[in-house]
Amino acid sequence: SSVHPDTDKLIPVLFRPPAFLPICLPLVIASSLQFGAKQTFFSQFVFHTYTTGFTLLNGNGTAKSEEYSVQQKQIFCSLGAISYAACIGALPLVFMNRYMLQSSLTQLVVRKLLPAPLLGLMSAFTVAVVRSPEFENGIEVMDRNGKVVGLSRKAGEKAVKETALSRAVLFGTTFFLPAFLMHFVQRAKVAKNPRALASLRMVMITSVLAGMLPVSLSMFPQCGEIKRADLEPEILSSTEETELFYNRGI
Repeated sequence: SSVHPDTDKLIPVLFRPPAFLPICLPLVIASSLQFGAKQTFFSQFVFHTYTTGFTLLNGNGTAKSEEYSVQQKQIFCSLGAISYAACIGALPLVFMNRYMLQSSLTQLVVRKLLPAPLLGLMSAFTVAVVRSPEFENGIEVMDRNGKVVGLSRKAGEKAVKETALSRAVLFGTTFFLPAFLMHFVQRAKVAKNPRALASLRMVMITSVLAGMLPVSLSMFPQCGEIKRADLEPEILSSTEETELFYNRGI
């Protein structure tokens, strides 16, 4: 968890997998409050900044390009993806305030139903954008003995898709399930005090995020597998192995 498997470089402490939950938890709670458009934009901007940095430092590190610096492109793409994702997260609140949409149905849709799919989609979007060099230039694939066979764009595409899906499931569920459960808690009037409701909501978010994190990380293996028949012709001609392996990243 401290050393990157591709580059053998130390990963900064705040972006190592053990630090993901304690750092991400307050950011998720802040992003779920939905107080106003400006507050939502700021909280989600900070949230996506951290998760994008985590993705950047824990992705596959073998993508190379002769035309440009992969790291520089990833940094520029990260800034754009973070800003776009934060704007999309705050956009429903902007429309609701701009056009004075205050009905109970609008409040339900904007504050309860939309945040979960939007955050899940934007989390997957930032992963795909930041790690785009992997499916544009390809990543290293290895045989069972760890010998590098070649660079595969198809393996890179598979790695990015799996990571983006796992991230969407993680944060989409973390936003949706507590909001869903709190709806029934409020209807049942289990807790009437606003402080008690807020505390219960924080406990639910903490429990769901802590429970979903290992589920998300284990949806796809860290050492991904891809069949030889699914790879590029130049790799097919360089090995007889039926299955090849790659670092999927986190």
